[in-house]
Amino acid sequence: VVHPTAKLADGVRIGPFAIIGEEVTIGADTSIGAHAVIERWTAIGAGCRIGTGAVLGGAPQHLQYDGSPSYLHIGDANDIRELVVIHRSMKPGGSTRLGSHNFIMAQAHIAHDCVLGDHVVVASLAGLAGHVEVEDGAVIGGVTGVHQFARIGAYSMVGGSSRLLQDAPPFLLVAGSPATVHGLNTVGLRRAGFSPETRRELKIAYRTLYRSGLNVSQALDTIRCQLNLSAPIAHLVRFIEHSQRGSCSS
Repeated sequence: VVHPTAKLADGVRIGPFAIIGEEVTIGADTSIGAHAVIERWTAIGAGCRIGTGAVLGGAPQHLQYDGSPSYLHIGDANDIRELVVIHRSMKPGGSTRLGSHNFIMAQAHIAHDCVLGDHVVVASLAGLAGHVEVEDGAVIGGVTGVHQFARIGAYSMVGGSSRLLQDAPPFLLVAGSPATVHGLNTVGLRRAGFSPETRRELKIAYRTLYRSGLNVSQALDTIRCQLNLSAPIAHLVRFIEHSQRGSCSS
């Protein structure tokens, strides 16, 4: 069932019993699986795959939502699997946003006003509460709960069955309930093409932050003095400095 106001580009494929709502936009060569529901005010880019029974763009699960128009924007080449639920923003005119080349596994839930970058992996049954920010290349393990307003840094990994109450710093591995830092995400960094020298510097920064006995301010000052502030190191420092909920401890 396709609403007359929906806009479908060339090559869009829609499976049986799927429903495409009002003012939905779907990019070229995107496929929509059987029984999927794409609610109003949702825009999906080109080359995406939407799995069976996914529900995208539903009204936010928030008691203060007043029914005003709000949006879900999904980029290109995303693989969104079976029974995934992603809600649009709770703010009038606001948007929940996913970048491109993300892999959202079966039955994951991404709530209102979340912002995901590119090349993010969200494993099955993970739940992201409202206003969560996930930077490029991050991996979120299955059956993990992420608290509202938490941030997950670039190329970090959150282990499965974790309870993330604070920010997960970039490039690090966090896990547990509540989640704590367990080391550098070495395997993920190697797979993403980070050079041995960059990985070495990040390991030094990790040890300074979590193994030196210094407090956060002292550790950041030490990193600035002792390490070349390459783009990854500078990003790690800025991320921790601007944390509102605090970063995971060791």
